[in-house]
Amino acid sequence: MTSTIPATSPAAATRDGDLRRSRRALQSLNFFMADMQAGIGPFLGVFLQQRGWTSGPIGTVMTAGGVAGMLMTAPAGAFIDHTHRKRWIVVITGICTVLASFLILWSQSWQVVTVSQIATAIAGAAIGPAVAGMTLGIFRQKGFNAQNGRNQAYNHAGNMVGAGLAGWLGMKLGIPAIFWLAAGFGVIAIASVLSIPERAIDHQAARGLEHGREHDGTDEAEGFKVLARNKPMLILAAALACFHLGNGAMLPLYGLAVVGAGKGDAAMFTATTVVVAQAVMILASIAAMKVAAGRGYWLVLLVSFAALPVRGVIAGTFIEHWGVWPVQALDGIGAGLQSVAVPGLVACLLNGTGRVNVGQGAVMTVQGVGASLSPAIGGWLAQELGYPVAFYILGSFAVASVALWVGFANTLRPACRARATDASATRTSVSG
Repeated sequence: MTSTIPATSPAAATRDGDLRRSRRALQSLNFFMADMQAGIGPFLGVFLQQRGWTSGPIGTVMTAGGVAGMLMTAPAGAFIDHTHRKRWIVVITGICTVLASFLILWSQSWQVVTVSQIATAIAGAAIGPAVAGMTLGIFRQKGFNAQNGRNQAYNHAGNMVGAGLAGWLGMKLGIPAIFWLAAGFGVIAIASVLSIPERAIDHQAARGLEHGREHDGTDEAEGFKVLARNKPMLILAAALACFHLGNGAMLPLYGLAVVGAGKGDAAMFTATTVVVAQAVMILASIAAMKVAAGRGYWLVLLVSFAALPVRGVIAGTFIEHWGVWPVQALDGIGAGLQSVAVPGLVACLLNGTGRVNVGQGAVMTVQGVGASLSPAIGGWLAQELGYPVAFYILGSFAVASVALWVGFANTLRPACRARATDASATRTSVSG
């Protein structure tokens, strides 16, 4: 164990050097990996709309990708728990995502676009648990909250910069230029993950067996039933499913609504929606890290759930170019808080089980149930009832999330506070 190594020993110096190098590499990876997770993301809807697609079919192909990603997240998490090649998962999925996105440039047929979205979603399903697993394996349970907060702040900053560049390139050169920008970001992300020293990753700690629980050479990871027996995990998953059922379609639909009404340039307005949200997410992720370290994750997640109903009301009432500011600021609050709180809470709830990354994948799967259905529901609601009604209905889904979170507060509060003291004690030790 690293705790038995004298502070002045060469091994301790190597460990400290690996931590510094890994921290920089993880932050760089998170900055550039956004396009590896979601391809061209919200620009896809506008790109297809310009080529004659309507909101219903656009939502349907996005849902196809969401379903594929949803089905892969738990198996991907299980594989990440077992493999010692976590860095190469990011490399391979990054290459596949870039190639899949370029398929859309080649053809905008329904079959090609659907295959591209499915491939992108499958690759993206593995990246999140892989990065979370590497972070846990390098910084251990006590340092995870602080480093995950930094990871998410850099990820949101990368999204913001990438969206701003994409909007400018799309306005000057056309939306196809955005695909080339995504490819460039992907190459740098791959280089970043390869700069993480392999020896810095403790693969037992990465799966929630920090102390290397072993018996006759076989780790004592608990069975998969540990997920079903964990009541706070089940409540968290249900609340997130409801939230993402409403949230998933909000950003692309708002872009379609404003651009379709002739109130904004397609590329630049879509970029603005992302930039505003990501700028707020940077601040929200830092705030979430600090609040979670002192008070646990319950309050952080409650605020994130409550942001969506307000966002739905504003989006449905003000379909205007300036509406991007309040609508996407609320998106930044909800998503920014969750980006830190959800992985941190799952890592705490499953610490010692050896199933942390399976748990991350399982929660992502349940989130994906909501997120994958959302574009199709939102797209057809908008087509049949109009954009305002679609936004009101989508925002109302998160009322169920708030009800679950408040209704089971007595069960959730102790679980969400379980590691607050450890996280607080470690903020200083992993800073720098």
